[in-house]
Amino acid sequence: MLKSVCVFCGSSRGNSPIYETSAKELAVALSNNSLDLVYGGSNIGLMGVVASTMLSLGRSATGVIPTALYEAVEQLEGIELIVVDTMHERKSTMYEKADAFIALPGGIGTFEELLEVYTWVQLGYLKKPVSLLNINGYYDHLIAQLQHSTESGFMKQHHLDSLIIESDPKLLIERLGSASYSYIPKWQ
Repeated sequence: MLKSVCVFCGSSRGNSPIYETSAKELAVALSNNSLDLVYGGSNIGLMGVVASTMLSLGRSATGVIPTALYEAVEQLEGIELIVVDTMHERKSTMYEKADAFIALPGGIGTFEELLEVYTWVQLGYLKKPVSLLNINGYYDHLIAQLQHSTESGFMKQHHLDSLIIESDPKLLIERLGSASYSYIPKWQ
C-alpha cells in the first residue's frame, strides 16, 4: 500500500505554463489519494510547486537535500527537511522513504535520479514502482530511446514494460496504486 511518493522534477519551471499546471495537478492527485511527498527539498522550480501545493492541501512533504544545496537555495516553511552530506545519501534516503517514484519534467538531475532508481528496480535492489508523468510529450524521446534499447537487445521487454507512463496525473496515481512488482533478473 502506498503512503508516500518520491517526485523527481526540475529546479526550474520550464518554458511552458503546462509544466507548472501539471505539477499542481499531480500534487492534488497525491493529496486526494492520501499520499505524502518525498522530494529534493528546494522551494524553486517544479520542486517548489509540488511541495507548496502539497502543504497547502494539508499533506506532508519531506525534502532531502545535500548540505551544499541547502546553503545555496531556500527551503519551504512547513516541510520536514533532511539535510545530508552527499547526493548519493540524498537519493538513498529518498529511495528508502518513498513507496513509489514519479518523474516530472526536469533536467540532468531529474534524468539521473529517474534512471538510477529505474536501474535499482531492474537489478532487484528496490521493489517499488517507477513512473513518468509525460507532460506535453516531454519524455517522448526518452521513451523512444528505451524502446530502441529493448529492440537492440540491451534491455528486456519486461523491464521496459515495468516503467509506468501516463500523461494524466490521476491515471498515473491509480496505476501506481495497483502496480505489482515481479522481479525478473536482467541476466535471464
